[in-house]
Amino acid sequence: MTLFPHTPLELFQQWGLPYDWAWFASTILGILLIALPVMLGVAMIIYVDRKIWAAMALRRGPNVVGPWGLLQSFADGLKVFLQETIIPSAANKGLFLLAPIITFTVALLAWAVIPFNSGAILANINVGLLYALAISSLGVYGTIIAGWSSNSKYPFFSAMRASAQMISYEVSIGFILICVVLWAGTFNLNGIVQAQKDHVWLINGFVANPLLFPMWVMFLISGMAETGRAPFDLTEAESELVAGYQTEYSSMSFALYWLGEYANVLLMCALNATLFWGGYLPPLDIPVLYLIPGWIWLLGKILFFFFIFSWVKATVPRYRYDQLMRLGWKVFLPVSLGFVVIVSTWLMFTRYGA
Repeated sequence: MTLFPHTPLELFQQWGLPYDWAWFASTILGILLIALPVMLGVAMIIYVDRKIWAAMALRRGPNVVGPWGLLQSFADGLKVFLQETIIPSAANKGLFLLAPIITFTVALLAWAVIPFNSGAILANINVGLLYALAISSLGVYGTIIAGWSSNSKYPFFSAMRASAQMISYEVSIGFILICVVLWAGTFNLNGIVQAQKDHVWLINGFVANPLLFPMWVMFLISGMAETGRAPFDLTEAESELVAGYQTEYSSMSFALYWLGEYANVLLMCALNATLFWGGYLPPLDIPVLYLIPGWIWLLGKILFFFFIFSWVKATVPRYRYDQLMRLGWKVFLPVSLGFVVIVSTWLMFTRYGA
């Protein structure tokens, strides 16, 4: 037993708990330390999103509820909480209520493998990247189930769009991640971050690599399509599908979709930072920059990518559906597959060659 415990597990053991109970308590504490800040961050990031849109449209945005309008998201949350939940008479009630829960829960599960600092990770598993990819893929089930269970025309069209959109971009995302794994030599997200240290001329990040920079650009765009953000929000195109899969939802069930969407956006921003921009590492491999805690660097990168997401949503018009499919199948898929061949060939000659 250590005098100054470094982990919650050691702390709970020092307090006299058996190992099993200490592990359980430390795991619950770790989940709360991730889930509660993420949910609070989702509420505040909605406010930031609205402020960015307002600034780009030369408006003020939320500025009444609380100082500078900071409590606007909480006021909106209270409003939807007090509203009545209406379930269509012809809907499948069980699946109708389960769908938004799936979307919100899946959006939180993937954060278990995101490294916030060296050693500050809830589940430091060897296949962390595969876990994150699998969990992010499950989010579409909430959309599909909602569209089918609503027993309504427009939500059903939205569900079909969501399934086709997810497949078209998941394939290219998989090939993009293969390039990252080939270069890092591991599926562990913490290992991928460490592999980016001093990668090119003191720069921490694969983004400085000429072979991986195009992969980051494609991953950023695919992340927007994966999360259903503009210009790829064809699943809820109000000019065609009213509100898409959310048309029949109200009250907290509608709010869960709203929260799940923004939690997924933050997750994609975190994956962008972790896979290509050094994660919790500072931008440059300079000793003085390591005095700043790693989670602050990660938070700054997440906010930077969220600004890009919001900027694109405020300025880029929505794609047509045929344009969306063509980009996924005819552009991203062959290009990402080609880069898998190029990256593996380069590594064979430079790293593993004679």
